[in-house]
Amino acid sequence: MREIELVPSMDINGIDVAEMDRDSALDFLRRAAFGERQTRVAFLNANNSNLATGDFRYRQALGDCAILSDGVGVDLAAKFLHGRPFPANLNGTDLIPAMLAFIDKPLRVALVGGRPIVLKKARQAFSTLAPVHEFMAVTDGFFGVDDTGTVLQKLAAARADIVLVAMGSPLQELWIHDNIRAEHGRLIIGVGALFDFIAGVVPRAPEWTRRIRCEWVFRLLLEPKRLWRRYILGNPRFVFNTVLYKYAGRRRPCRTAAADST
Repeated sequence: MREIELVPSMDINGIDVAEMDRDSALDFLRRAAFGERQTRVAFLNANNSNLATGDFRYRQALGDCAILSDGVGVDLAAKFLHGRPFPANLNGTDLIPAMLAFIDKPLRVALVGGRPIVLKKARQAFSTLAPVHEFMAVTDGFFGVDDTGTVLQKLAAARADIVLVAMGSPLQELWIHDNIRAEHGRLIIGVGALFDFIAGVVPRAPEWTRRIRCEWVFRLLLEPKRLWRRYILGNPRFVFNTVLYKYAGRRRPCRTAAADST
């Protein structure tokens, strides 16, 4: 059964992305963390949009989630498709630590994903950032299909309020869609590379680079072999998909749409 909280949204290449400023997003996440039903959250950036365009199962997985805007690409797409940008860039790397610091009532937070050493360092970093909460490293991301049942048992036993899943897209959203149930937590968020950043294993771009919305350039220069396809090939593909969607797709008008709770 799905409970729907209605929020304004914009259709970006077939995905409804919530129109929230930072304060509204923090309040939404806080209420979801204490809610009676499970809420799943994902982020849409240019790369995820490209993945969703070519992968029906991934689109289904995103359809179970409240989608927040991430990055300059979806902002430019919003201007092109709807005539205005999103109220804020709600990338998970900034928003999730802000959420944990914002919520001042103790919560149990489960961490799933990352390399073993990264998971350990991320747990320590989160505990320092928001000591009011209890952080539990449930498992790193290097488990096979045969181990999923054990991981889910450990996650249910953790009695987490919030579950942060750091497996990268599309794997984390598909894993959440296929495996996570009500007993595994109230607020489930796919957080991508957040553990690497919070653990200090991968450096963030300088503040001035983030201000001018060019963090992606810094990341490309830092990891060209891993990220060149995402940005050098992916960004033009996203532009093409967006233009095609506007003039040949079935673009929906801005509307009040679903932030999903399960």
